[in-house]
Amino acid sequence: MTESIRDVQASCHCGAVVMHFSRPPTEVIDCNCSLCRRYGVLWVYYEASEITGLSVGEGTDTYAWNGRHVDFHRCSTCGCVTHWAPRASGRTRHGINARLLAPELLAQLRVRHKDGAGSGKYLD
Repeated sequence: MTESIRDVQASCHCGAVVMHFSRPPTEVIDCNCSLCRRYGVLWVYYEASEITGLSVGEGTDTYAWNGRHVDFHRCSTCGCVTHWAPRASGRTRHGINARLLAPELLAQLRVRHKDGAGSGKYLD
């Protein structure tokens, strides 16, 4: 990876939401579920302890499809989908919108395809 660990960050368009990560991601997930497909996002996953600047409501609006398992966050200023956070207190993994990473970093990552609309399995 060309970026150093301290440079790994994701930010929304206006810069109101900026997240930093303790390590670069190794792959991105392209999910075909009805929501991810419409958002046009790719996901990278991190444990909450690996993220600084993660908004838990301040500066973001949330949406939970059918009140289910995760809250999808978007910047309340520019509207970019920034991440999802689990609702259950025992879950610590978060999904970060990989399209908010530097394009140079994103271009280096393997893209995996997940059948979120069907089996829930990876297709590759």
